[in-house]
Amino acid sequence: MLAISLRVFPGSLALVGLVVVALSAIGARRDAIAPLEMRVFRVINGLPNWLYVPLWLPMQFGNLVVGAAAGLVVAFLLRDWPVAIAVVIATGMKLVVERVIRSRMTAFAAVRQRPGTSEPGAVLRGADVPKEGASFPSGHVILAAAIAAVVSSGLDPALVWVPWLAASLVMLGRVYVGAHNPLDVTAGLGAGMLIGGVLDVLLH
Repeated sequence: MLAISLRVFPGSLALVGLVVVALSAIGARRDAIAPLEMRVFRVINGLPNWLYVPLWLPMQFGNLVVGAAAGLVVAFLLRDWPVAIAVVIATGMKLVVERVIRSRMTAFAAVRQRPGTSEPGAVLRGADVPKEGASFPSGHVILAAAIAAVVSSGLDPALVWVPWLAASLVMLGRVYVGAHNPLDVTAGLGAGMLIGGVLDVLLH
């Protein structure tokens, strides 16, 4: 499994995250949403409505309060205080990194809008899904991936897939509900891996 193998080399998770967020940013620096990205969005956003209910709960892992609380609960159960500290720091770093990336994309802010503005015919599911506003990167995915990275360092190898599955469902869910475009969530994944990977090196 990738998440396990990356732990063999300290900092490798952060390096992979940096590459993912950089490639996502390069792909997003366009005068319009790329046709391929639009097609991917339509496939995911066009999935059946009944998926909203099973995707809603795991999607909360990307919520700032819920994600941090879930990470702290895991750290408590593991009695791993470095993981608890990393969860708290990751939560704060999510806000900083999201703002830094967004500032770097200011020139493309008009393009990287929420799908309700940038994707014709986008289906918005849920009363809290914004129709407009800055969309790149996905803050929900940054947090989910960062928490997944720090808690997986304390988990038994057989359970490492659990937080990463949750982060993957957040990625899928944010596109499905019409909150983000695909490159928004891949950028969030990379940023979260970067945060979690750096904290894993510093605190272990």
